[in-house]
Amino acid sequence: MASKRYKSLEEKIDKTKKYSVAEAASAMAELKSAKFDETVEIAMNLNVDPRHADQMVRGAVVLPHGTGKTVRVAVFAKGVKADEAKAAGADIVGTDDLVDQIKEGIFNFDVVVAAPDCMGLVGKVGRILGPKGLMPNPKTGTVTPDVAKAVNNVKGGQVAFRVDKKGNIHAGIGKASFATDKIKENIEAFMVAINKQKPASAKGKYIKNAVLSLTMSPAVHFDTAELMDVK
Repeated sequence: MASKRYKSLEEKIDKTKKYSVAEAASAMAELKSAKFDETVEIAMNLNVDPRHADQMVRGAVVLPHGTGKTVRVAVFAKGVKADEAKAAGADIVGTDDLVDQIKEGIFNFDVVVAAPDCMGLVGKVGRILGPKGLMPNPKTGTVTPDVAKAVNNVKGGQVAFRVDKKGNIHAGIGKASFATDKIKENIEAFMVAINKQKPASAKGKYIKNAVLSLTMSPAVHFDTAELMDVK
């Protein structure tokens, strides 16, 4: 049963309306109610079938205003690349020692980056990292010879996205404390990335539905036609 707080928030939104990006971003200021800085969350259902490799929607985007979240980065690198990763602000840099840490179940990081020549090491813990969504991947920029750039991107507000088995994508794209224009610009940057990933084989309307909400708030529904026009 919905709480009084939640019901009062529901009264602030129009459930019959399809919100523009600007209107949805503006609505977040009205929906703040928690005692912590809530995450602005975007969720959508795409008209794709991820069971087919050519319809897998996956990628990453660096949001112009970041996510508002402090991200801890672990990097598999050695030699000069390890030094570059440390200089860029990586929280953990290692090789075999990092493999051992992961095997022991110690996960004091949020994202894993790897230099290509260390992917053999990463493979040793792939079965552990994979289910946790931590496996480095070239498509999200986390397997790269430029480890410093990858660390900077992740620390600077990079958001990775991947469609699930039912065609859903969910991501945090800011904080409730962000100014409305910053939320709007982050949404637009995210949608540019999503639209670029539209599979050529996808038929019909690409975005079936999409919503924006805060961690503890009801959601507003986007005008999906506008979202698909964000380029």
